[in-house]
Amino acid sequence: MPVKSDFDYLIVGGGAAGLSLAYAIAQEPSLRQKRVLLLEPLAKNQNDRTWSFWTDEPNCFDSIVAHEWKKLAFRSPSFEQVFELDRYRYKMIRGLDFYQFAHEALKDNPQFTLVTGTVEALDNTAMGVIAHTSMGQITARYAFDSRPPELTKNTAKYRYLLQHFVGWEVETEHDVFDPTTVEFMDFRGVQHQEARFIYVLPFSRRRALVEYTLFSSEVLPTVEYEAALRDYLSNTLGIKQFKIEAVEIGAIPMTDHPLPARAAPHIINLGTRAGRAKPSTGYAFRRIQAHTQRLVAALAVSGAPPKDPTGDQPQFHIFDTLLLDIMQRQGERTQAIFTELFQRNPLERILAFLDERTSWPDNLRIMNSVTPWPFLRSIGHVLRGRPGQRNLGAGHKKAAE
Repeated sequence: MPVKSDFDYLIVGGGAAGLSLAYAIAQEPSLRQKRVLLLEPLAKNQNDRTWSFWTDEPNCFDSIVAHEWKKLAFRSPSFEQVFELDRYRYKMIRGLDFYQFAHEALKDNPQFTLVTGTVEALDNTAMGVIAHTSMGQITARYAFDSRPPELTKNTAKYRYLLQHFVGWEVETEHDVFDPTTVEFMDFRGVQHQEARFIYVLPFSRRRALVEYTLFSSEVLPTVEYEAALRDYLSNTLGIKQFKIEAVEIGAIPMTDHPLPARAAPHIINLGTRAGRAKPSTGYAFRRIQAHTQRLVAALAVSGAPPKDPTGDQPQFHIFDTLLLDIMQRQGERTQAIFTELFQRNPLERILAFLDERTSWPDNLRIMNSVTPWPFLRSIGHVLRGRPGQRNLGAGHKKAAE
């Protein structure tokens, strides 16, 4: 279809970040006259993912929350506890529900043009952006780019891991699950010198999403994820018969490689491209919403994005780097670190810390609650400007300097 070439805003990508920004612009009265092109490479008509997050405030997507939990469980070989959530709630949104909700809100809005197409390149100019697309050149005042980041790895300086998982949505013949409690991390399985845990979102007593999740540099053969899931369902939960109703597979980059929030004066990055997937946990949805609110608030007041698009605080990037360093050189220590965190801190403090909303006094309480030596070693690596690596000698059991 022909597309008018000149827009105020070009949004590249119609996933969580792109659609969140489009929806927020549509809801802002002072931006009603702005012309917006949303360019998507593929139609979003499948339930290709779920987003989970914890929050202590209302969200514009609350009407499509598929389930929420009032309790959170942590389990490891040395410590288990089910925590009652106080001000927080843990929530889940299905991808297809989110896509349909956003598209329904935009479809009859004359300020939006929604087109299926791809962007080959974005050129910053004195007046805005020239986008080279599958439909020809398009100009805009600002481009918001949510394409996956393109990184040239520098393994001598930065850490590169994946949070990768396979999840089964299962239906059982008997009551098994507690639909009030999310199994946040179950570290009781074999770690294999990596960080490995089970994550469970129960929707009813007989239905749940059960995921086998790892933090490591390489994905596994599919059969290994499946074997771990069957072992957990059979030997940990005692389930002999179950049906797999849906499968979820993912791999989220986790790195301290810089992911700039702004590519050029008129090109603003979004989503993973802007580092919105937290490097040490992979959680992204709430960070995307906070980023969106910050962008739209500035556009509404000044007509331009903020000079600091994300408002990230540098100390949390340092904390992420230290944990990534430990995961890279001795991933099995992650189990003990999270055990100490959950054993020695109020749950709300941990969640606020992972949300990057804690004060310096609480940050110090968090740091003082874990065994210092692994972090001190990683601080040494950071100061020397080189990532820690696993020592492959001594039967692969000793961590590197």
